[in-house]
Parts: sequence; C-alpha cells; structure tokens
Amino acid sequence: MAFRITISDDAESQLKALPMHERRVLEAAILAKLLDRPTTPTRAIKQLRPNPLAEYELRAGNLRALYNVEASEVVLLVVGRKEGNKLIVGSVEFHAHQDDPPEPTGSGPTGDTQ
Repeated sequence: MAFRITISDDAESQLKALPMHERRVLEAAILAKLLDRPTTPTRAIKQLRPNPLAEYELRAGNLRALYNVEASEVVLLVVGRKEGNKLIVGSVEFHAHQDDPPEPTGSGPTGDTQ
C-alpha cells in the first residue's frame, strides 16, 4: 500500500531553505523510505518517544524529517539538520519534539549561597 506524503507549510519552507543538494538527498530518502513502510523501524526510520509533535523521525545523513502517520497519509512536520545531539531547524535549536527540553543555562539565581 502506497502512502500519500503531505508536507506542512513549516516543513515546506524548512525544506526550501536547505541547499539544493541536501534538499535532493532528503527528498530521495522521503520517497524511498516513506511511501511504503513509514512506520517500520530501520536504520533510517526511528519511532520517537511520546511527545506532542511527531511520532517518527527519518534520517538521511545529518538531515532529519519529523513526521506523523495518519491512516494512509504521511505528514511531514519539521525538517532540520542534526548537529551533535541537537536538531537545528533553520538556524535555531529545536526542542518541541522532546518530552523535557533542556533547561536554559545562564547566570540566573541558584538559591541561597550562605
């Protein structure tokens, strides 16, 4: 059964912001991996821990596409690049797909020092 692939407006703009070569690599991975078995775990497809944004992640080198599967439709929600252990969307570190995003570091109050 072939799934229909839909791209959200945000994911479309994120995809268009990629350099042409990276866009083609990710588009080829989407067509190769998500048309037939988008929920079958492989080296390229990972089911994410429960979170409010996406159920699955597609990996293509250091590129990532977060998506949900609804009936016979794959809905791409976020496109980004993995740098170390961070997902970078545009030029911003992305945390919405995590249960507990990291606390911001800074020089805020740390409690009583006496």
